[in-house]
Amino acid sequence: MTTKTDQELAGLLSETRAKLREERFAAAGARPKDSDAPKKLRATIARVLTEQRAREQRAGTAAA
Repeated sequence: MTTKTDQELAGLLSETRAKLREERFAAAGARPKDSDAPKKLRATIARVLTEQRAREQRAGTAAA
């Protein structure tokens, strides 16, 4: 995550959120192939948000 640019992180975040949404709706209709997929997607979202927050804090500290 630390090697990605801000734009790549934003794209990955929106992509992963869309996949999670699809997984939720697919699971409502039938048994999912990978029942662990939502957990993995949520973990990826958390990693991206954590990295974005860390970058915001570093930028704020550098500006002060």
